[in-house]
Amino acid sequence: FEFFGGIPQDVKIDNLKAAILNANFYEPVYQKLYKQFADHYGFNSIPCRVYSPNDKGKVESGIKYVKTNFFAGRKFENETDLKKRLNNWIAKKCNSRIHSTTRKIPKEIFETQEKSKLLLLPTSDFKFLDVGTRKVYHDCHIFVDYNYYSIPYQYVGKEVEIELSNNLLKVYFNYQEIAVHPKISGKGEFSTINEHYPKYKMISTTEYQEKYQAKMSKIGGFAELIFVLILQKNPNYWQRSVQGIISLTKTYSNEIVNLSCKRALAYNVNT
Repeated sequence: FEFFGGIPQDVKIDNLKAAILNANFYEPVYQKLYKQFADHYGFNSIPCRVYSPNDKGKVESGIKYVKTNFFAGRKFENETDLKKRLNNWIAKKCNSRIHSTTRKIPKEIFETQEKSKLLLLPTSDFKFLDVGTRKVYHDCHIFVDYNYYSIPYQYVGKEVEIELSNNLLKVYFNYQEIAVHPKISGKGEFSTINEHYPKYKMISTTEYQEKYQAKMSKIGGFAELIFVLILQKNPNYWQRSVQGIISLTKTYSNEIVNLSCKRALAYNVNT
């Protein structure tokens, strides 16, 4: 777009997966990052019709022309050399020749008829986001860039999509935004919205804490003492540490886990 000094109102695209996830004629589903790119520059994306090669014939002819007229028989020292020679070829030959179909010079047609119809370029460049998927843990959090962010409890166990910018994390499920968090700096930190928990799991309620205290008490007295110390030190984010201790009982007996807690207390390790 910068090369042309503007943006066309409509951009016709092939149904490549980088742009189109579902090539429905009436309601195509766009790849999220591509849709954001199109929205930033303000053009309409028009997918080619499936199994309709005539929809993209002119574009493919242009690609063929570049391959046979510029690349064929040429060797380049590096990317800089390629770009320099390509720009020279575009200016002196490609856009200055008489087009074999229209019998007109492309550069003249663009300058006199097409350029004035282009939309203005945006004032800022498009910023690419870190995107990906995450599975929502049983404690209603996802792990992103070494930190934890809460997600509504309805999505526990499900795969969600994320978009991470310099200052914001957005989370989606089935293309619907379900959570937004300021990006956390550092590592091992939590961003938790209490409303993301079901009522019986709100961190502020003692019922949820008592449930885990009972489990730790069942392991043994030292395990229960560890629970109390963890809760005092991390009143908002104690669950993972406690759940980690409880999970050890799947492999070891309660007696061994309890004695391990005793040893941890002796070395003042309680987080």
